[in-house]
Amino acid sequence: MTHAQPLELLKQARNRFTQRQIADHVGKDIKTVRRWEKGETPCPAMLEPALRDLLQQPTAAATTEGGNSFRFIDLFAGIGGIRMGFEAHGGECVFTSEWNDFSKKTYLENYGDNHPFVGDIVPYPAEDVPDHDVLLGGFPCQPFSIAGVSKKNSLGRPHGFECTTQGTLFFDVARIIATKRPKAFLLENVKNLLSHDKGHTFDVILQTLRDELGYDVHYKIIDGQHFTPQHRERIIIVGFRENTGFSWDDLMLPKEGPRLASILHKTDGTEPLIPWDGERFFDHGKRVVQPRYTLTPNLWAYLQAYAEKHRAAGNGFGFGMAYPDSVTRTLSARYHKDGSEILVWQGKNKRPRRLTPRECARLMGFPDTFRIPVSDTQAYRQFGNSVVMPVMQEVARIMAPHIRALVAHEQDGTPLPLRLFA
Repeated sequence: MTHAQPLELLKQARNRFTQRQIADHVGKDIKTVRRWEKGETPCPAMLEPALRDLLQQPTAAATTEGGNSFRFIDLFAGIGGIRMGFEAHGGECVFTSEWNDFSKKTYLENYGDNHPFVGDIVPYPAEDVPDHDVLLGGFPCQPFSIAGVSKKNSLGRPHGFECTTQGTLFFDVARIIATKRPKAFLLENVKNLLSHDKGHTFDVILQTLRDELGYDVHYKIIDGQHFTPQHRERIIIVGFRENTGFSWDDLMLPKEGPRLASILHKTDGTEPLIPWDGERFFDHGKRVVQPRYTLTPNLWAYLQAYAEKHRAAGNGFGFGMAYPDSVTRTLSARYHKDGSEILVWQGKNKRPRRLTPRECARLMGFPDTFRIPVSDTQAYRQFGNSVVMPVMQEVARIMAPHIRALVAHEQDGTPLPLRLFA
């Protein structure tokens, strides 16, 4: 038997499934699937039944309410936390931008894309970005300069935002929106974006999105602790090309979120054996977290002395001890340095430990199927810079019907409903 038949089935599967989904279904590594697709190695004939079985299964898009998927781009993508939330509600990623090579490695290991993936979005022509329904971006916050141009003078100009946002990464979001006119967007940032530069920065952003680009804009600060045991407030800005009746009132946030014990490695024999982790983070034979995550005597002594020094001075600086029933402080990108913001209590008279990267993934709401192919240092940075994925999934849930309404309106003139969740 030739290999043409399995390869053809693989191509059909790639129209509906990611390389990661195919790899998991056939029990192979994502890199192997990639080599099959590129023709570097033949796709084995024995996989034909497994691929046929996969093609019989519905895709995520087909099983979501409404049945029709939408296309999105993932800017400042990091490790794909926003993407994962939108894929859960039928979205298909058609373009990714992420400049950090380590983040790109993690991203491709988990999503295995064959669509355009660019590093720095700044020099990339907006015209070359594929058509899409939704723009997603967790853009970094940089100081804005109004460059001597008043808001009043910039209002009404087709591209007046160039005067106020040139030189910032938000400018690249704005120029792509201006050129491609997606039906919707979601932007994510730190809570302090609201107060940055006495509120001027956020005013410029709203002016650009609402007045210059003409979108119906809504924003809300959401705390990740509704979904994971971490206090993590982030501002979410969503916009629609037309008014669809979107409302934050439709958001369903659990009143009582989980506690730290829910994401810690289990020492009672119930910790799942994750094939791609192996024994890297947890010793399954001894049922203990690997000892390297416990603070050294010198580091623990230093952190205690540092905290005591600031306590004596009346300051609040110091380490954050986390217990099984705790909600932790915000995980930051500097966590790899000393772990001080989240130290896991290990018992009286015992030195605390850092979270392992797998526990950090869980703290950010990533499933255990998410692979961590980089060093601990890079993994801590990546999760500290990421988003609480279930927050994005819930926002995607309430955005998706409005996005689909706009898609249907554009395709066949279906009237836009005034309220989708009424």
